[in-house]
Amino acid sequence: MDVPVRRLDVGELGNCVELAESRDWTPEQRKWRMLFHVGEVYGIDDPAGGLAGMVTLTRFGTEVAGIGMMVVSPRHGRRGLGTRLMTHALREAKTASVWLTATDFGRPLYEKLGFRAVSKSTQYFARFTEQSVTASRPVSTEDFAAVVELDEHVFGAPRTDLLRYLTGIADDFRVVDGPDGPVGYGVAWLGAGTTQIGPVVAADQDMALTLIAELAGGIDGYVRLDIDHWHPDMLAWAEEHRMDEGMTTTVMVAGDPLPGDRKRLFSPVAVAIG
Repeated sequence: MDVPVRRLDVGELGNCVELAESRDWTPEQRKWRMLFHVGEVYGIDDPAGGLAGMVTLTRFGTEVAGIGMMVVSPRHGRRGLGTRLMTHALREAKTASVWLTATDFGRPLYEKLGFRAVSKSTQYFARFTEQSVTASRPVSTEDFAAVVELDEHVFGAPRTDLLRYLTGIADDFRVVDGPDGPVGYGVAWLGAGTTQIGPVVAADQDMALTLIAELAGGIDGYVRLDIDHWHPDMLAWAEEHRMDEGMTTTVMVAGDPLPGDRKRLFSPVAVAIG
């Protein structure tokens, strides 16, 4: 196929969801809207209609970008579309580091493009019982600048637009106060049938687990956590609480090592974003 890679707009969200469903992905329309708002979505048109392939790129300053939602239609597999989409996204990133999470199927392609494995990430799902709120409080508009500053120090790059977007869609957005302002925060937002807990930024694991419990305790239904294997005690906690284990993917990086203080980042917004 010599159809060019082009940037998509939010009006083509339906085509993205349809292509994702062709690979048995969950139709996460809310996540797609977020990706269109804070990132860039690229696709290759299917001459028969719809999309033959797509990928998302979310850039944070010049420091780091996340690549996600890379999928090629079953009708057009093994024709080089994945390589074309990834090459295009890498060219557009223009950041010191690029990260993604890879399935076993996609990992060989990413390795050929210069990505190296640095960790793994596992999905966990569970219902939480009601928890009394003792350590955190709802975020206020006056907190926003301090939360952005805290997040940039931990993540290693500015995420102002993303955090502002999350304040608009969050079911709950909580902060933990320190002597000089917030020292931790967490967000719960509705995905596709489950509530995503993330990002979670905390000074230590105890604070992170308290935030997670307080965010998830009032949710009527399943919540989802994506836990990086950089935090083995968090994995053990999930197992002890008999959380349902989902897919495990490989965290991969191209370019410089990931910036920031990643030990304090306990859960991402989503694995497609970071």
